[in-house]
Amino acid sequence: MTEQVRFQLPQEELPTHWYNIAADLPPMAPAINAKTGIPITPEDMMRTTAPALVEQEFSKEREIAIPEEVRQIYAQWRPTPMFRARRLERELNTPARIYYKYEGDAPTGSFKPNSSVPQVFYNKQAGRSMVVADTGAGQWGAAIAFAASLFDMKAKVFQVRVSAEQKPHRKTMMETFGSECIPSPSTETAPGRATLAEFPDHPGSLAVAKSEALQIVFDDPDAGYTRGSAANHVCLHQTVIGQEAKRQLELLGDYPDIVIGCAGGGSNLAGLAFPFLGEKLAGGRDVQLLAVEPSACPTLTRGRIAYDHSDSGGMTPLQRMHTLGNGFVPPPVHAGGLRAHSIAPLISWVVELGYMQAVAESQKRAFEAGVLFLRAEGVLAAPEATHAIRAAVDEAVRCRETGEEKTILFGLTGHGNFDLGAYQRFAAGTLPDDSVSEESLAVGLASIPETPGVQS
Repeated sequence: MTEQVRFQLPQEELPTHWYNIAADLPPMAPAINAKTGIPITPEDMMRTTAPALVEQEFSKEREIAIPEEVRQIYAQWRPTPMFRARRLERELNTPARIYYKYEGDAPTGSFKPNSSVPQVFYNKQAGRSMVVADTGAGQWGAAIAFAASLFDMKAKVFQVRVSAEQKPHRKTMMETFGSECIPSPSTETAPGRATLAEFPDHPGSLAVAKSEALQIVFDDPDAGYTRGSAANHVCLHQTVIGQEAKRQLELLGDYPDIVIGCAGGGSNLAGLAFPFLGEKLAGGRDVQLLAVEPSACPTLTRGRIAYDHSDSGGMTPLQRMHTLGNGFVPPPVHAGGLRAHSIAPLISWVVELGYMQAVAESQKRAFEAGVLFLRAEGVLAAPEATHAIRAAVDEAVRCRETGEEKTILFGLTGHGNFDLGAYQRFAAGTLPDDSVSEESLAVGLASIPETPGVQS
């Protein structure tokens, strides 16, 4: 048996449907129109979002067919491989079996094209000529740029300023695909100008970038808004990850005791975990689900369950979810994809129902685990994914101490080839933990709007 084992499904086993967990959960609290105070309708979303995506957002169907045009593009990199991390197991001297589902084989190096391809496809179908996006670390922006190039569409991306400065190569990738990338906050939109007028040195946040992207779409009827995470339809698209992982483990005669994913907006976590949770809800095997977020942006572990906007300008509907407040500005940690003040309502609901737990990890401990993983397995993980690695390592160490032979599965969301500067700072001892202050948390929580007549 080789030390590192790659499990690859044949291409004919690429999923034909996305799995919609909303069909198997108690109904969530509805999103609310902030102006009227009543639940939003599909018609409320049609101005910014392609009709097929709106239908998916509200759908209660358990399975939604993947268009053949989308599956043909998926086949460029899917099914993605699963690895058994035998060298890491040996390094930790653990009886646990550790598997990871690797999404770094995608064209842009992360899991994001699983949703960018269908989103751009549906916007093209709807007759739009441009797609607009907000992005943190740049994975979503790169994925939208990639998908837009496939469908001959223009793309405009607002990237959180601090991440654009930390990861300039992702901006280059977007521009090479033919898209426009604008550091946010910018002077291009009213929300950006208002933010800069109040805070000239604002490092940017996903909430601000989202307001900027939405302003462009509201001003241009030929533009469609694309969501990188959190929305129901984005979580839906990502379930190809978990469906493949289930099948790969089935062929190996194994099943996870614990499934671990990093948590920002929530879509990669949903994509890996929801198919396993769906099996549990249908009477199948029990499984522990663990969300791992950065201590600098502790949405699930220190946030409040409340109705809030997902953008800073109040342009999005009010949704009931774990939130730190739309005015929260997280420290500039390198895991830019996890710097979200709120999380997917579906993830929030699953946590509230007790089907998933959450922990927060410091930046240094996450990078420490990433370096251990690199030296054992030879894969340089994105900073976001190092949070999942940290939790997997901790769980494996617990197994060593207790003698339990657990099966651990975690999601490796993408490679860290554009994050070498952060790894260099970690090696030099100059990478801070960027812990969040109580003052910042208080300011953020105070920005959660009052919603008379709406129960949080």
